[in-house]
Amino acid sequence: MFRILVADELGQAGLERLKQAEDASFDMMTGLDKETLLGIVPAYEALIVRSGTQVDADVLQAGSKLRVVGRAGVGVDNIDIPAASRMGIIVMNTPGANSIATAEQAMTLMQAISRHTASAHASLKAGEWKRAAFVGTELYGKTLGLVGCGRVGRLVAERALAFGMEVLAYDPFVSEEVALELGVTLVDLEDLLPEADYISLHTALLPETESMINAESISLMKEGVIIVNAARGKLIDDDALAGGLKSGKVRAAAIDVYRQEPPSADNPLLGLPNVLHTPHLGASTTESQHKVATQIADQVLAALRGTDFANALNMPFQISEGNFGKIQPFMKLAEKLGALHAGLANKQVRHVEVEVQGDEVRGLVRAIAAAILIGLLRDRVDVPINYINAPVLAEEHGITINQARGIKKLDYPNLITCRASWDGGERTLGGVLFGGSEPRIVQVDQYRLEARPEGVVLMLKNQDVPGVIGQVGTMLAEYKVNIAEWRLGRNEPGGEALSFINLDSEPPTAVLEALAEVEAVTRVKVAVL
Repeated sequence: MFRILVADELGQAGLERLKQAEDASFDMMTGLDKETLLGIVPAYEALIVRSGTQVDADVLQAGSKLRVVGRAGVGVDNIDIPAASRMGIIVMNTPGANSIATAEQAMTLMQAISRHTASAHASLKAGEWKRAAFVGTELYGKTLGLVGCGRVGRLVAERALAFGMEVLAYDPFVSEEVALELGVTLVDLEDLLPEADYISLHTALLPETESMINAESISLMKEGVIIVNAARGKLIDDDALAGGLKSGKVRAAAIDVYRQEPPSADNPLLGLPNVLHTPHLGASTTESQHKVATQIADQVLAALRGTDFANALNMPFQISEGNFGKIQPFMKLAEKLGALHAGLANKQVRHVEVEVQGDEVRGLVRAIAAAILIGLLRDRVDVPINYINAPVLAEEHGITINQARGIKKLDYPNLITCRASWDGGERTLGGVLFGGSEPRIVQVDQYRLEARPEGVVLMLKNQDVPGVIGQVGTMLAEYKVNIAEWRLGRNEPGGEALSFINLDSEPPTAVLEALAEVEAVTRVKVAVL
């Protein structure tokens, strides 16, 4: 039974999903201080948070059973992702669940600040009637500069275009084709700033984007620009923006997010008459809260069950929702290839090359590489290893891995070829799935065969002469080691032969020593898959 701790408020719909899970239970305890959280988190396999709980390295280290941290929302700056990755803990979020709500909030702020909606309301409520004091600005015909054109940015662009605005966008990860289809013009940031009448922020918080709205960038903006931020508070240098607002360089700002939430009383933006404030309402709609809650509950349960890893931020490869079941058989095969390499290598493997062939595996190189590393390292590390921490652990053990071209291929569809090298040697293994589900080893260096990568494998290399199979079979029988399956490949008649023998149990050292004494046998190795 999986135990899940919900440490921040989660919509009732998400809690109902967790209640319905027959293989999981949950506790909802919000407002925990760090000391309390450290004391209780060791009992849980999963942790669900919003922005209120800080999941730092101490919390992750204390969570000795933790396998998943789920963020009900988009931003994960309250979670130490590098620390989670080292510990093999999945970190996931819900990037699409609140996109519409956030985009609509950005448009709401843009309109409200342009038409003085909040201050006009307050004036009328106070018994005043000052129409002339609240003459606004139309969005129509104005230029909107989007800093970030991902999910939310594109939704804002669609809505701004409907208002008759011209839209410029800065996003180094968006192609010209996507921008053209959307109807926006891609520009560099230094070209966007002086052209935009409105600037709306929709980029992730990264070291290079923190305080990107600062004194220098404000100096490049058009006189009288309006700035809207419904993304992350730390994108703005508050003191610099306050200075721009006071000087008139920035005509107005609409702010939904803050560097510190709630903002401290000395926040320089509070109290300025040309700033519209809302308390982080971007995702606060009934529809968004329902989607965020159910999506994170479903994702966390699927990750715990190992059936899907959608929106896992620290997975070394991308998985679209519902697609993991299709690629999992190939990853299991890759893991077997890694374990076989580990068992057969003469020394510790230092470098791995991966090549794939076929439509079904063409886009899976990163996933296959991670799985190979799991097999290669599982008996060399003393911590649980999974797709998350395998690349990190490989680097710590001095193992490099890359995609290759030109490793000798066989004529199989959806072939995975893996070459491992160590000081003074290398080996090439190839594997396929028969019927889309049956894994087979089809290549060991120059030898061709069709062997099942399962259980205990005895690998023999010998001179291709009569009597070897009989001798080996007799010796194994003497030590009561049963043969499950025997596959044989050879380079040429009378040359060298390779035996891939599946055994029902691991053979004792004595039988391996006896086999090595057989005159025709040149090599004996055992791998447990």
